[in-house]
Order: sequence, then C-alpha cells, then structure tokens
Amino acid sequence: MTPDQRRANRLLGSAATHILLRGGARSGKTFVLVRAMVIRALRAGGTRHGIFRHRLNALRATVVADTFPAVMRACFPTVPWALSRTDWTVELPNGSSIVFGGLDDDERTEKILGLEFATVYLNEASQITYGARNMLLTRLAQKSPLALKEYVDANPPTTSHWLYRVFEEGVEPTSGTPLDRARHATMQLNPAGNRANLSAEYMAQLAALPERERRRFMEGEYQHAVDGALWRMEDFARAAAITPATRGAIAAHMRRIVVAVDPSGCSGPEDMRSDEIGIVVCGVDAAGAGHVLADLSRRDSPAGWARAALQAQADWGAERIVAEQNFGGALVEATLRGLNPNAALTMVSASRGKAARAEPVAALYEQGRVTHHGTFAALETQLCQFSASGYHGAQSPDRADALVWALSDLMLAAPPAAPARWVPTRFNMGR
Repeated sequence: MTPDQRRANRLLGSAATHILLRGGARSGKTFVLVRAMVIRALRAGGTRHGIFRHRLNALRATVVADTFPAVMRACFPTVPWALSRTDWTVELPNGSSIVFGGLDDDERTEKILGLEFATVYLNEASQITYGARNMLLTRLAQKSPLALKEYVDANPPTTSHWLYRVFEEGVEPTSGTPLDRARHATMQLNPAGNRANLSAEYMAQLAALPERERRRFMEGEYQHAVDGALWRMEDFARAAAITPATRGAIAAHMRRIVVAVDPSGCSGPEDMRSDEIGIVVCGVDAAGAGHVLADLSRRDSPAGWARAALQAQADWGAERIVAEQNFGGALVEATLRGLNPNAALTMVSASRGKAARAEPVAALYEQGRVTHHGTFAALETQLCQFSASGYHGAQSPDRADALVWALSDLMLAAPPAAPARWVPTRFNMGR
C-alpha cells in the first residue's frame, strides 16, 4: 500500500460512519476500499456487504473483473472465494458475502431492498443520484459485531453535486440542515501518490488532458461549474424559506401562482430507475418579479403525483397547473382530470430542446428578477448543469424542467409591459 492508502486505511477504521475517498483517476481509492470491505467481511462471519454502482455492467467490467481479484491475490492469497454470476455475489469461507449491484434496473433494485448490509460501498458515486444513495442507506441495517459503514469513492464532480454538499459543506442537500461532522469524513487521493503502481506514459496522458479534465482526473479537484453554465450557484437570490405559517402571507403577495408538472415514467416511490416527477410552485408579484415558492418533486405513482400537484394548487391558491404532455400524451391530463375534472390545467408541449427553453428563463435570473424562497438544493443542482450546448447532468432535469415551464408561463407568456414615460434629462433635451 502507498502512504496515501495507509492514511486512507486509518480513516476507514475511524469512528466516522460515512467516508468519502475522492481524487484523481487511478489513485488507489477503489483498491483500498475493496480491501477494507473484505477485512470487515472476514472479521465478522455471516455478515453481508454491498458494492454498488449506477450501472452493473460498468461495475462488472472494473471492480468484479479487475480490482476485486487483484485485492484477493495481493492481500488475501490464502482465502478461497467463489463468485456466483447468477446473483453476482462472492461467498467467503466464514459465511460472509459481498454483493455487487447496479442501480439501473428495477429487478436488481428490488433485490437490494430485500437485503440488509453491514457495509455499503458506492463506487464512482458522482454517477449515483442522492435518492439512490439514500435508498441504499435504508439497507445499511445488518446487526453484527461491526459498526455500520458507508464507503464512497469518486472523481470529484461539480460543487453543486450532493457529494460536495454532504462531505465538504456538511449539510443535507435537500434542506440545507447541518450534518453531524463527526460522522462524515473525507480524504483526497491523487495519481501522484500512486506513481509506484502507474506507468510514466499514463501520468503523461493525464498531464496532457485539457485544463478542466486535468484538474478533475489528475489533481482531483471539484469543478465549480459547467462550462458556459446558464446558472451559477452563487447567483441565486434568496429570501427566507416559507413555512406553513408564512405561506398564506407570501401567496397573498403574488399576482399569480402556478404549479408546474414535468412527468416521467415513474411507477411509484421505490422506482429508482425512473426519473422523478418535477413539481414546482412559482409565483409572480405585482412588480413582475418571479418567485420560486416550493419544490415538491418526487418519485410517485401517477395517482400519487397528481394528488400532490392538485394539493399544491389548493394549498397555494394557484390559478392553474401547467403540465408537459409530451410524456404520455393525453395520459397526463387524464390522470389529473380523473382526480379533479374541474381542475384549471394548461397542457404544454416541448417544441424546442431543453437548453433552448431554459435560456430565456436563465436571462430572468441574470436580470435579478427571480427570488428563491429558501434553498432548493436538488433543483438548483440541476439548473447549474445547464449550458447553451445542453444539459450536462447524469439524470433528467425533471425539477429544472418544471421550473422552466412555471416561470415561462408566469413571466414570458405575459404581454410586454408598457414603455416607461419619457422624462427630459440633460442627455436627451436636445432631441
């Protein structure tokens, strides 16, 4: 093990429950985490441990076919083990098992939900959504002599990603609530610290990467924004978060309120493979300024998200629900009208690409005409992944799409304001 890996190993044995090893490519992160997981499995017989990635195929091609056998050969040469390619599980002599899982398939996710683990390891977590990570944490529940542990590795993504929010800022990404820093730990490992195991040609390839990629994959740095991003995290204007006690007063201040819905193919709360349904409440005040009031996006059944949207319309006194009809066509409108035949609906169709629809709304933010009432971490993360060339996030921008529909309806579809009255000044008196 390299000196960096030995320091990382000491961190893995600390009192922290949630541990992120972040840094550049081929820095030894995966090796030391797999080794630590095998040690835990051998230490307590009959325990179960899981290694997960967004796609099982990618996990099989890297950890299953390469890193795991290398760890066993180098560190545990006398320990027999066998891999079942039916359920992608390694059985160890003491009855412990290591499960390899992908989060991109409903059937595999259902199997994961039926198991309990003493360790969960998120490999290449920059590709894993916050919702999928939280689903895995519900299965970190096996009672054993071992302390429960979440291990995570990643090439650092952007500072808007949940990894940065949790492990660097120490806040819960959705609410902004401070986390227990004693239970969360992180450490950086870079290829320079693993030179003994890398070729000079590989290091030269990393050094020759374009600046942005070099900083991520060689220097192991978080990226502060997407190139040419339409939104930047530091540019969001904020007001106090709205509570049930203040909702009525805020709503009364609005000239108009809408609830926007961006549907998906989600079948229910446990459907981690599908995107969320974006449900965002926005308003416009008498001065023409926009307000983001609530983000109620969720994974839910069609009846569930429709009830949530209709309830939001009632809670906020919204004039109407604006819903995209491209996904499912008439099914979206039929679902809403099946619960409330008299609901005020506007069905919209996406005739342009996501970035083209987003740009005019981003311009409203540049003009200082939109305020967020509180922190909407998941929504703001998606907004910051937009550039003029398209959306750069790993998943669909469901929340951001709903916001774009809402503010477009409130602020871009209205007739233009009357021109300002001409007032003589010393600059125009001669005209």
